[in-house]
Amino acid sequence: MQPVFITGGTGYIGKRLIPLLQRQGYAVTALVRQQSLNKLPPGCTPVIADPFTAASYAKKIAPNSIFIHLLGVSHPGPKKKLLFYSVDLASVKASVEAATQAGVIYFVYISVAQYPTKIMESYQDARAKAEQLIRDSGIKATFIRPWYIVGPGHYWPLVFQPFFKLMELLPSTGEKAKALALVPLRKMLRALLQAVGNPPDEPLRIIEIGEINRQT
Repeated sequence: MQPVFITGGTGYIGKRLIPLLQRQGYAVTALVRQQSLNKLPPGCTPVIADPFTAASYAKKIAPNSIFIHLLGVSHPGPKKKLLFYSVDLASVKASVEAATQAGVIYFVYISVAQYPTKIMESYQDARAKAEQLIRDSGIKATFIRPWYIVGPGHYWPLVFQPFFKLMELLPSTGEKAKALALVPLRKMLRALLQAVGNPPDEPLRIIEIGEINRQT
């Protein structure tokens, strides 16, 4: 069984991804805080540690693991600017250090679309810096770059879907609308499963929104 180590396993995506990985035969170990232990899906091996301190969990990562980093600020918004650096970026720094020490063979990271915006500029910057840390590690990696993921509890952007479609048709806004399109949760999960099961031949693969939304 291919070992998988995951951060953010109790989050919106993680708690849905872990059972899918298990069904495909992966042995999943998840980094978790003590107070969130009961939120992990059944059958997942917990590692209780500090996600911002690599030394607290590096030795618990099985050699030749696939590392999936999902940990980040929930419900990101402009008012959480500082948290993007103290949580999102800081946790990736620790993850890269731990993955390097453990001999991880492949790193999968959910980043964010990098089309220039003003309202979420700090979020994009923190994620871009996180991507660079992973690149610099030399570990083979896949970056998946959604914008907003639509699913249970996160359906409100669908109200604006007709407006987004209109923007795609206009020459002045078409590029931006396509670069920041909504991503259904089911397609995000499929993109993750595809990324985990198909490591790239090259050192880095980047999956943008268009490719995520082509998942069937």
